[in-house]
Amino acid sequence: MTDQRDVHVVRWPSRTASTGGGPAPLLTAYHLRTEAEKGAPVADAAELPDRYRAEISDPGSAFADDVVLLALGEDTAMGCVVVTAPADGRAEIKRLWTDPAFRGRGVASALLDAALAHAADRGAETIRLSVWAWRTGAIALYERLGFHITESWDARERLVCMERAV
Repeated sequence: MTDQRDVHVVRWPSRTASTGGGPAPLLTAYHLRTEAEKGAPVADAAELPDRYRAEISDPGSAFADDVVLLALGEDTAMGCVVVTAPADGRAEIKRLWTDPAFRGRGVASALLDAALAHAADRGAETIRLSVWAWRTGAIALYERLGFHITESWDARERLVCMERAV
């Protein structure tokens, strides 16, 4: 059984570790699940909005200014997160996703710990994120890690904005 001690977080692309299929399969699952939860399910990635298909087809370009972190168990990519470059002392966490087969094993916590450390190393003073209101488990995890709900910077309905000091 995998637990957080067996989870290794690496920056993608990694020259030191095999990252399986990289972030593309994880980003695909993230976007398909999100669209379904929003009430707009699509059959496959080809039906996703252009901006999401761009992330899946070429994550290196889509996140060129950001850092993509992968959680690995041996050579299996179990989860991912994107951390934006700090601007005005603030970085943002995006696309946190754990493959459902690996949930409950500390993958998301390991990714968030690595994201926070990366943001601090890059000089961020604050890190923020947005999460859909129905993702109560994710919100509870963020709150346990010291995030608090803040005024929204995004007008999308049912989106919860959170932040914390790094």
